[in-house]
Amino acid sequence: MVAVVGLVAIAFVVGVAALTGRDEPDPSAAVAEPAPASALEPVPTRTQPTATTPATTAALPDLPDLPDRGAHPELRRIDGWLQSEVTSLEELRGQVVAVQFWTFGCSNCKATLPHMQALYDAYHDQGLEIVGIHAPEFSFEAEVDNIVEAADELGVTWPIVLDTDKRTFHHWQEGDRAFWPRIYLLDRDGHVRYDHIGEGRYDEIDAAVRALLAEPA
Repeated sequence: MVAVVGLVAIAFVVGVAALTGRDEPDPSAAVAEPAPASALEPVPTRTQPTATTPATTAALPDLPDLPDRGAHPELRRIDGWLQSEVTSLEELRGQVVAVQFWTFGCSNCKATLPHMQALYDAYHDQGLEIVGIHAPEFSFEAEVDNIVEAADELGVTWPIVLDTDKRTFHHWQEGDRAFWPRIYLLDRDGHVRYDHIGEGRYDEIDAAVRALLAEPA
């Protein structure tokens, strides 16, 4: 009799576990839907680091999706350009353009710069231009002399857009959150074809740049 009661109890426990048990969700598979944009400007959020050095693997990654997301947004209420003779993105039509939002005090931004320099060295002569849109978080990052000094120390040799009031920063990144660093790739017609937030995916970015450069002008 005791044995029968024990078996019934075990069966009951197993049945309850089958009804109530669930796998732990995979955080990497969850993508938060952006909250509706409010009338107030969102507080910028820096991403956590995912990698710190350019990729050096020999195997080429699969080509990422490069959908045409339409013409890039405008540069809104900027305060000029550094290290450049051009004064607008429209003047770069015919080139593939990597637009990166950054600020020199951001450690995550600085971690991407070796890879950005490697891209510039490898593909600039083939038609790639980089435009770093500098959107400061703190007041000392808004000083032009400090930006010039930091660019020299960090090896940033490509054109820099001064987005002192972060108008372009928020215009391009509509919604509740905006990020440093964030990179967009524009094709030769000025259309957005790739978007990545944070560090990492360096091989993927390389592949995307090569694919866009290979498209007919």
